[in-house]
Amino acid sequence: MSPSQQRADVSTVPEMKIYDWFNGPYPARVRIALAEKGLLPKIEFIPVNLWTGEHKKPEFLAINYSGTLPVLELNDGTLIAECTAITQYLDSLVGEPTLTGETPLEKGLIHMMTKRAELEFLDAVSVYFHHATPGLGPDVELYQNAEWGGRMRDKAIRGMRYFDSLLKDQPFVAGEKFSMADIAVLGGMIFASLVQLPVPGECLALRAWHARMQERPSVRAWRAMVERGAA
Repeated sequence: MSPSQQRADVSTVPEMKIYDWFNGPYPARVRIALAEKGLLPKIEFIPVNLWTGEHKKPEFLAINYSGTLPVLELNDGTLIAECTAITQYLDSLVGEPTLTGETPLEKGLIHMMTKRAELEFLDAVSVYFHHATPGLGPDVELYQNAEWGGRMRDKAIRGMRYFDSLLKDQPFVAGEKFSMADIAVLGGMIFASLVQLPVPGECLALRAWHARMQERPSVRAWRAMVERGAA
């Protein structure tokens, strides 16, 4: 029996809460992971409005010191923040499909590529958004450095080219299987679309991968939630 087969069945998983905002790029990562694992029916989504800065108010900072979304709350009150940590927990909780890897090699490669997706693409777009655009407005963006934001925009574009080069030779970001790393790059693409940062025209492999990802049921489920404007 594989490790994933030893994990709990979805029907036995207790209900949980997630603090997030329905169309946020980082919350999208966890919502897609939840859809992949068949766990969306187990989740009560608690809205924290990014656009009005609710995630930076004292009430939410008491829940998550970092003031970031999403945050998973278990039924015993335990709080887990950070997309990778939440996805790791969900993957350990429920079996197939596995998003963080089965073998030591898969786990290492997936975590490496997830970190690269964050550093080279998703987080770079976020810095560009917060520093070189109006961002979330003056109540949230208390300090902005437009030059630094521009540098991060350029870094994000380099990141797109990097992932394009990988996807020329393999179907998914970390190799042969869809994983947490693909979800992280999807988060980058969602954020890039939000700030109108286009994928370079020559990145044909990245564009083709992105088109394929749009057909996954989990991504369709996320889009449906966004279209409804709520959980």
